[in-house]
Amino acid sequence: MTADCLFCKIVAGDIPATVVHDGERTFAFRDITPQARVHVLVVPKQHHEDAAALAAADPQLLAEVLTTGAEVAKAEGIADSGYRFVFNTGEDAGRTVFHAHLHVLGGEQLGHFGRP
Repeated sequence: MTADCLFCKIVAGDIPATVVHDGERTFAFRDITPQARVHVLVVPKQHHEDAAALAAADPQLLAEVLTTGAEVAKAEGIADSGYRFVFNTGEDAGRTVFHAHLHVLGGEQLGHFGRP
């Protein structure tokens, strides 16, 4: 846990969140500013700055984050209709929290990705 990390504090229970999944090594909760009807964040409980750092340090944990994302999609009822996974890395991607996290988005028709 990193003392000044928002997501570490959420995982520790120091900051409240609407929890969707609490596993041995992964944790999922609803985004407070959802960008789709379903918008859940999946994080490794262990702090890693971003997806690239997570992949380098613990590829198995990265796989568990993705597996948890798929389980969340199924539990949220969006597995059949479709969903999007997003990792934001770096300033140009709009990342605001420096703890690796997977966005699970769905529950409605999502727009095309990137520039028109």
